Amino acid sequence: MAEPRSRYSTVSVILHWLIALMILSQVLLITAHEATEGQAISREFVQIHRAAGLTVLILTLVRIGWRLANPAPPMPGTMKDWEKFLARGIHILFYVALIAMPLTGWLASSASGRDISWFGLFNWPLLPIEGGRAVSRQLMDVHELVMKGMYALVALHVLAALKHQFIEKDNVLHRMIPWIPRRDQVG
Repeated sequence: MAEPRSRYSTVSVILHWLIALMILSQVLLITAHEATEGQAISREFVQIHRAAGLTVLILTLVRIGWRLANPAPPMPGTMKDWEKFLARGIHILFYVALIAMPLTGWLASSASGRDISWFGLFNWPLLPIEGGRAVSRQLMDVHELVMKGMYALVALHVLAALKHQFIEKDNVLHRMIPWIPRRDQVG
């Protein structure tokens, strides 16, 4: 019998890190927008943020499809059941947030009738929602709430990865970071 896969597939690793970098860029774009409020460049930061957000939505849907067709490698047998449950729950919440954030942004732009240029190549279609600025503001409130939840998820995710790498030493980080060597299991 073949040994179970100990790492995520190359496609999974690429999608994970690409989405992570895009989320970081989203934070930087909004920070730049807020720092330049009232200047013409500020609107450009928002346009790029919208286009990148829709790209995150597409990549997340691709990642979910890939994940369904290519299940994750098994978690270490040393992990407690509650740790596995929590890890799965956090991954599911990540997917929910990675869909909810761009979707609420898209809905907010649509409600207010703001065009979304996808990196200057074409205008992304707006969703059939009305309500103007009032509905747009409510959707942006949800967008910002999901963002705060995303910060908490990222913190938990990173702390758990570091715990597994430096305390448990159980190769969990090796599964997603190609250059980290696999440790021999003790025991």
